[in-house]
Amino acid sequence: MSTMGTLCDRTTSTVRIILLCDRVNDRQITMLIQLFSSFRNTQVLRHRNKCTKVYIYHRIKAIALFPIAVKLPKESTSSLSAKEKVVKAVLMTAAGNPEVLQVQEIPNPGIPPGETELLVRLMAAGVNPIDTKLRKRGTFYPDNMPAILGCDGAGVVEAVGAAVQRFRVGDEVYFCNGGLGAHQGNYAEFTVVDERFVARKPASVSFAEAAAAPLVLITAWEALYERGRLEPGEKVLIHAGAGGVGHVAIQLAKLKGADVCTTVSSQEKANFVKQLNADEVIFYKQTDFVQAALDWTGGEGVDLAFDTVGGETFHKTFPAVRVYGDIVTILEPDANTVWKTARNRNLRIGLELMLTPMVQKMVSAQQHHAEILEQSATWIDEGKLKIHVGHKFSLAEAAKAHQLLETGSVTGKIVLLINDE
Repeated sequence: MSTMGTLCDRTTSTVRIILLCDRVNDRQITMLIQLFSSFRNTQVLRHRNKCTKVYIYHRIKAIALFPIAVKLPKESTSSLSAKEKVVKAVLMTAAGNPEVLQVQEIPNPGIPPGETELLVRLMAAGVNPIDTKLRKRGTFYPDNMPAILGCDGAGVVEAVGAAVQRFRVGDEVYFCNGGLGAHQGNYAEFTVVDERFVARKPASVSFAEAAAAPLVLITAWEALYERGRLEPGEKVLIHAGAGGVGHVAIQLAKLKGADVCTTVSSQEKANFVKQLNADEVIFYKQTDFVQAALDWTGGEGVDLAFDTVGGETFHKTFPAVRVYGDIVTILEPDANTVWKTARNRNLRIGLELMLTPMVQKMVSAQQHHAEILEQSATWIDEGKLKIHVGHKFSLAEAAKAHQLLETGSVTGKIVLLINDE
């Protein structure tokens, strides 16, 4: 048993619920937090297990302090059914071809969630090139096998840790977390993620679109706004504008007030990038993209080039950038890159790897990623930013999704649908 009282703050119409708990354990405290978090307009501000007090704010009107008896269940620690305590996930059993991805059953990873963690029922997971690379060569943590891939996820909060403040059960969220071989990835029915690294899902889009967004949004944002220091009125060359990162980069550049030219391989992709308001389209298979970019800029070169392709495309882009301009790449420069043109033109080279905060466990940088997703969600809901999902597969078809992505001809993003929307 425990005793609960409410005390009204007349200035805010807020009730402070003080829960004094007698001989309860951490799991029971967590259950109470989850119970009150499920109420409308309720925020769990803090709790102190050592003195067995839970402070809760509930936005209703009340004028008196009154005691209420609460009987705590002693055995149950989760609202999940017995069936959901064993869940399905796609396990990477070894490095190799797509067939190493196998659906298996695993224990639910979040019973109970940690202090600041959310247990999320995943509705969809994004499929990215990093997934196929890790599958082929092995993860960042080869001793942790089998592994669950997938950095991008979107779903519904099923349970919250005792110290969680920003989210409650039922909230729809999206995030980029895990999938590198240490923390579990999102090719699964459930995952746990620290609330600091999570953003609220855009309300206007499906879970599939939300799951497709995080990695490419963060990558394009950092490359253009932070590495490339893009300013309004500048001219940008974006390689592979119809791809996952590319189609988001076009839109972010336009939102900044820049002019955009982009390379594509087909008329279908040209039509697609024109719908995203690209100003100039270059068919790189038929046209010298360097000359086309110089013609577009009156011979001066673009202010910023964004390379999402890598290989020789990176160094071949140097003469398309103006003197003292910027070039940012998301791929590691080739060992035999010829740097002379870049040096002679005094180019500033930017390298973008949005996975660094996860790999190096940089909490503040991961929180910044969540902030990027929060701002992007606002733009998505305002109709200013769109995420294109080109292909959808079931969780059991993860191997097929990898096979398609490795063809290199995908427009937009590939998504795994996990729980029916």
